[in-house]
Amino acid sequence: MTLAEIFAANLRHQRKLAGLSQEELAERSSIHRSQISLLEKGNRLPRLESLVKLAGGLGVGVDVLLDGITWEPVKIISGGLRLRPSSGDWPE
Repeated sequence: MTLAEIFAANLRHQRKLAGLSQEELAERSSIHRSQISLLEKGNRLPRLESLVKLAGGLGVGVDVLLDGITWEPVKIISGGLRLRPSSGDWPE
């Protein structure tokens, strides 16, 4: 899975757990519904401001939306992102 796909699955899962439609989440987060759709499809990644707004609209911490995305330093020169779904399978 890519970074965008993991974020998309986390966002979609949390929205459904909250019992919200994309439109309701958009309203709560002050983000356009079409943007929510693009994020949930994995076509976009949010800016920091949008990430904070989404977490607030869902009533969760930012860390919940970033679950499964970690940074692990590489000894040679630079680090790298490790992408792993830590919450198991996400519902569609």
